[in-house]
Amino acid sequence: MADKPSIYVDEEKGLDAESATGTEQSPYKSVQHAFLQHGDSAQYQVRKSAEEPEWKPAAKAALKKAANYADAQKKKAAKEKDLAIRLQKEEEGRQKVLDEAKKIEVKEDTSLPEAKKMKLDNKDVQLRGAGTDKGSRVRVFGRVHRYRQQKGLVFITLRDGYGFMQCILQGDLAKSYDAITLQRESSMEIVGELAQVPEGAHAPDNRELHADYFKVLFKAPGGDDAITNKVQAKGDAQTLLDLRHLTLRGEVASNVMFVRDAVEFAFHQVYREVRCRKVSPPALVQTQVEGGATLFKFDYYGEQAFLTQSSQLYLETVLPSMGDVYCIEKSFRAEKSLTRRHLSEYTHVEAELDYITFDDLLVHLEEVMCRVIEITMSDPKIAAIIKELNPEFQMPQRPFMRMKYSEAIDWLVEHNIPNEEDQPHKFGDDIAEAAERRMTDIINRPIFLTHFPVEIKAFYMQKDKEDRRVTESVDCLMPGVGEIVGGSMRMDDYDELMAAYEREGIDPKPYYWYTDQRRYGSSPHGGYGLGLERFLAWLCKQHTVRDCCLYPRYMGRCTP
Repeated sequence: MADKPSIYVDEEKGLDAESATGTEQSPYKSVQHAFLQHGDSAQYQVRKSAEEPEWKPAAKAALKKAANYADAQKKKAAKEKDLAIRLQKEEEGRQKVLDEAKKIEVKEDTSLPEAKKMKLDNKDVQLRGAGTDKGSRVRVFGRVHRYRQQKGLVFITLRDGYGFMQCILQGDLAKSYDAITLQRESSMEIVGELAQVPEGAHAPDNRELHADYFKVLFKAPGGDDAITNKVQAKGDAQTLLDLRHLTLRGEVASNVMFVRDAVEFAFHQVYREVRCRKVSPPALVQTQVEGGATLFKFDYYGEQAFLTQSSQLYLETVLPSMGDVYCIEKSFRAEKSLTRRHLSEYTHVEAELDYITFDDLLVHLEEVMCRVIEITMSDPKIAAIIKELNPEFQMPQRPFMRMKYSEAIDWLVEHNIPNEEDQPHKFGDDIAEAAERRMTDIINRPIFLTHFPVEIKAFYMQKDKEDRRVTESVDCLMPGVGEIVGGSMRMDDYDELMAAYEREGIDPKPYYWYTDQRRYGSSPHGGYGLGLERFLAWLCKQHTVRDCCLYPRYMGRCTP
């Protein structure tokens, strides 16, 4: 020991850094670090702090622990060195493959039959292996949805918004530079012969394209910028919304949009069937419909104006000239709400019907919603998507359950579901979203909740002639979502409407065009508004309405 140099460790003021040398003037902080630098070639002197008068030899236990630590670090360094060597060899091998791949020239063989350009959902093409010797030679375009290499082959699932197709590259095509560096979402052109998938194998529509030529039109990035690193199915919700333009390429997000397209088309078809005419009311208005607290205000050439909360009042004005009418337009509500069923901008399906009773309104609502679903489900592709998104979906049975507001209050009390003040519900309470949804989920069927108190409903709603405390109003509640439709009979008496303006503190002057409907040949009429995103959330079993529109807008989000 006497021949070994002394290395010093001060556990209080020492440093385990390159600047420390292990002398008394520049001690290390730990025996482990000191031993890692000098090993058995030194003896170690230790003190707990500078106040100790003497340095003491390191304890045997501390030296053993330090030796074990040093041994582990050496093994770790050796493994890292081996890994670095292996990675370097792999990189050299990959670079060699890439260099060889760059020498392969991919050219289209012009002696082959002319390829027919087609969308990926086209089923009217001849397949090799389906009772024929040859398949159709086609030219398809799309983006790489999936990609894998296997035994000298490259399997690409192409997507074009209409369908999916498995494409197979082999031979020099599979060894080419563009093939082996391909990334998901790259845009491609692929030409080849269509064949039936071999027995026991699986591919979209039971077919595959055997490529004889391909071209990468625009390459997508890889590495950290690869789409699989940018957006992930169970990633952070806000990140997915920030990258909504990429999230929409995923199967679930795009499938909801396919259903949305089909549902909106079905609404138009159904309204044709029931002889409702489409109109397009303004989005820039100077009157309120559902209360001033939820209005988006803006300056309109020096005047105050708002984004529309509803097109209802405008629809009412064309009943005398056009009969029953509807619109599918955007509505805007400035509610400071972040619940899963609220949006600041949403698609509003609204209709107004002339010369009807309240019961007529309910029957019409049932007919429209059920017929929309029937038409939507009549498309096999859309029906398959809905079943995939919502495996338990069942067509709603008619008639829907009818429940008056007063009956709902009794039901909530009976089932110990409190109001927002954590008290038993009482007549006059505005049933909160959570209680309403819980009731609907327990009953587990569509409900027409009717006859709400005058005080909690809009000024224009007709009072029930048999009970003037309540209105002829309805909310349609669906399991899992809650309210998706709100409607009512509209006040048809001039004096009653004027009294309603006064009761609500509304100046009737800006509403002259609406009030005139009660002066120039009034009629018993009613209507409703359906939130398309809520309807889709129910149909597609989506947790939030935010996933049911292209780019959601709600409090705190107006991008991208």
